[in-house]
Amino acid sequence: GDLVLAAPAILLALLLTLVLSHFLPLLLNPKAPRGSFGWPLVGETLRFLTPHASNTLGSFLEDHCSRYGRVFKSHLFCTPTVVSCDQELNHFILQNEERLFQCSYPRPIHGILGKSSMLVVLGEDHKRLRNLALALVTSTKLKPSYLGDIERIALHIVGSWHGKGGNITFCEEARKFAFSVIVKQVLGLSPEEPVTAMILEDFLTFMKGLISFPLRIPGTPYAKAVQARERISSTVKGIIEERRKADCCKRDDFLNVLLSTDELSDEEKVSFVLDSLLGGYETTSLMISMVVYFLGQSAQDLDLVKREHQGIRSTKAKEECLSSEDYKKMEYTQHVINEALRCGNIVKFVHRKALKDVRYKG
Repeated sequence: GDLVLAAPAILLALLLTLVLSHFLPLLLNPKAPRGSFGWPLVGETLRFLTPHASNTLGSFLEDHCSRYGRVFKSHLFCTPTVVSCDQELNHFILQNEERLFQCSYPRPIHGILGKSSMLVVLGEDHKRLRNLALALVTSTKLKPSYLGDIERIALHIVGSWHGKGGNITFCEEARKFAFSVIVKQVLGLSPEEPVTAMILEDFLTFMKGLISFPLRIPGTPYAKAVQARERISSTVKGIIEERRKADCCKRDDFLNVLLSTDELSDEEKVSFVLDSLLGGYETTSLMISMVVYFLGQSAQDLDLVKREHQGIRSTKAKEECLSSEDYKKMEYTQHVINEALRCGNIVKFVHRKALKDVRYKG
């Protein structure tokens, strides 16, 4: 009987604690930028996650910038957050990272990325993993088969369009391309192998839940993402064990580099593979999609790019892959890529800084 009577009081105490812990940062930090924290626990996360066109800021940022200015406070992913859409402040933050500022993703996202992810760790651990990432880029570019692998994957993706009646979603095809290239270079897996399709399916589930409301209840995107990450981890660990048993130390991929080092635990190696997928998947596919989108708006530029490519291709044998020297000749194509980067980064830069939780260390 006493327990039944005490239950309402316990629930009321928990509710008051939740409300106070949510709004207390507003009261204790009067110098913080203007803004709103929204509802307890949920904050303004649902509004922030509302889909919008990729060439706009979205209603959440547009509304808050007009009401509070280009720097405002909010409550996103269960975390008090300062959101900056100011170019000069963003540049200052990036220039002073690890000195005045420490940038990281909100804590609930750590549950998906894992404690060993390069996006989560800080200080010396981050530097160590970053150096390995640079080793990946360097070793990959030095491989004689690198450009040939990319060209074969591109031809495979384009070849799969035959018979679809022209009905394809290009951004999805660009994602398949980016994923296939990364998996080939990191794990040595070709697009045709069943394990590649299995990793892709889990990775898509992972990506859907990465930027979602962090509610770990079975069936939610967040919970599915955590489970997908565990399955990817299990798959990659299985590949690592197979390599060790077969003593395949001379395979031509970056997993060989990871296996040859004793500096990382198996969990860190798995996280590094996932970071490689995460780092190149959205960025590369978005860049390719934006190049195609912008070329579709200008028949003249599209014609110039086609002429440049056809001219270079005409100097090669039918089955001969393009070389690094051939790509260096694509001067106009490089101008198109640079312009797409310039236009695309106007949106991407703002989105990235809006997501990050900026903590001032001074």
